[in-house]
Amino acid sequence: MGIDLSSIRPFEICSIRPPTENLSLTFRLTRNCYWNKCKFCPVYKFGAHFSKRSVEEVKEDVRRAKRIDSLLIEEGIDYSGYRSSTPADIFELIKKIKEAGGELGETEEIQKDLDPRLVWFLSWFKNKPNIKDNFNHILSWRAGGGQTCFMGDADFLILKPDYLAEAIDEIRINFPTIRRFTVYGRTKTAASVRTLKELKEYRKAGLDRVHFGLESGSNAVLKFVNKGVTGDEHVEGGIKVKEAGLSCSVYVMPGLGGVKWTKEHAYDTADVLTKISPDFIRLRTLQVFPQTSLEKALKNGDFMEASEEQVVEEIRTMIEEIDTKTNLISDSATNLIDVNGKLPDNREAMLEKIDQYLTLSAREKLLFSLESRINSFAGQYGGLTRDIYQKITPFIKDGRIDCSDAPDAEITDIINLIRSKLMP
Repeated sequence: MGIDLSSIRPFEICSIRPPTENLSLTFRLTRNCYWNKCKFCPVYKFGAHFSKRSVEEVKEDVRRAKRIDSLLIEEGIDYSGYRSSTPADIFELIKKIKEAGGELGETEEIQKDLDPRLVWFLSWFKNKPNIKDNFNHILSWRAGGGQTCFMGDADFLILKPDYLAEAIDEIRINFPTIRRFTVYGRTKTAASVRTLKELKEYRKAGLDRVHFGLESGSNAVLKFVNKGVTGDEHVEGGIKVKEAGLSCSVYVMPGLGGVKWTKEHAYDTADVLTKISPDFIRLRTLQVFPQTSLEKALKNGDFMEASEEQVVEEIRTMIEEIDTKTNLISDSATNLIDVNGKLPDNREAMLEKIDQYLTLSAREKLLFSLESRINSFAGQYGGLTRDIYQKITPFIKDGRIDCSDAPDAEITDIINLIRSKLMP
């Protein structure tokens, strides 16, 4: 007996999630971010409100996802041949669901009068995904192996362990191939709200990893960007999570201290990371987004962006000063230099790669930045956008980009366009 198409309903997914969870099945246990005050963050700023979802709502979403997954299998959609663009058979399936009385959900309209950079960003942020979004989400999860699940949105740790246990049990019943469950958390919540016993109960319930946005270890920087946490709280929260048996993955933001705090930001962040000794350190270089408080600070002179070279120097300082065993990963298109490795084992190799850049001439650094930005953007987003391609078209010769004769100003213009489209 086939799936009743009239029973098909959309389920909520997490648009904002760590890059390592891009191919994970996701469920929203909370909506948006209750703090939502960080100066640098453009997320959840356009009418999104924080709310906790009941465990029954979450369970219903899991069941909806299961029906959609079963339908795709029943229809013979080939996961191995999945591409990000919606195939013709998906359009036909959507038509059948509509005719049967199923619910498709609505396509969210994006304000056309917004800054073009925000229009690009919001095109990725789906507060209310429709059935097509759900199809693509499940297909990408299957294509990625079907073994990981991310539960969002921000700071899952405000929810009690018994809530998590119920949610994970429902997910496991419906998706038994899942082997890893991860969440976002705030170090302040881990430090001040959750007891070690409760964190251990998370682990017992099936949670594997917590992703923390540290951004910086400098109290001056954390205060300036209104992160709502101190370096000591970062350390306490991170250590507690590890003591509970949970994997700890942290994100730091080179450049966040601007010119004023560039050295303090680097050294204090390295100190905090050493004390936490997280399993993973992930680099996310600062991008100043439109209509954020940080952009206002930039315009009124309260903040001066660090140069690309200063940001690279910050990363070098962190790599040199971090004194613990950990994995450092550069998995974001925001980063100029792709440095990855284990510390302390691969420290010298990473420093050598950075030093090769630092010894380049100003012109060579500019050309390096252009090539790096183009390759990273295409790799992370599956190609170049039309406006970026139009910018580089005059410099395409014999199938490759050659800007050797281009003025510095034109190269800088292309770099700035690419950087304006990078996700936080």
